[in-house]
Amino acid sequence: MERKFNKQPKLHVKSGDTVEVIAGNSKGKRGKIVEVLVKKNRVVVEGVNMIKKHIKPNAQNPQGEIKELEGSIHISNVLVVDPSTGKPSRIGRKLNDAGNLQRFSKASGKFI
Repeated sequence: MERKFNKQPKLHVKSGDTVEVIAGNSKGKRGKIVEVLVKKNRVVVEGVNMIKKHIKPNAQNPQGEIKELEGSIHISNVLVVDPSTGKPSRIGRKLNDAGNLQRFSKASGKFI
């Protein structure tokens, strides 16, 4: 009996996808995914869930500063925007003509 550990789950989003937030304070906003945090099941979306980070004074920046950065949001709170229709859609996987698994939009049925 062989066990497989540390296998990363397949996620419905990739970095670079345009997504729409469907829940939370940023509901309705759209943006590109900057980073996918696989182990935490979270994504960082451009311009969504902005947080303020206080930076301590140091040699390069003796005054210190307050930066505004994107915070992460849970992966279940985003839907991929279908490029053909421009609307958010759930994602599935099926074999394409070459015999490889490829993501497709469940709303339109077209490959992404």
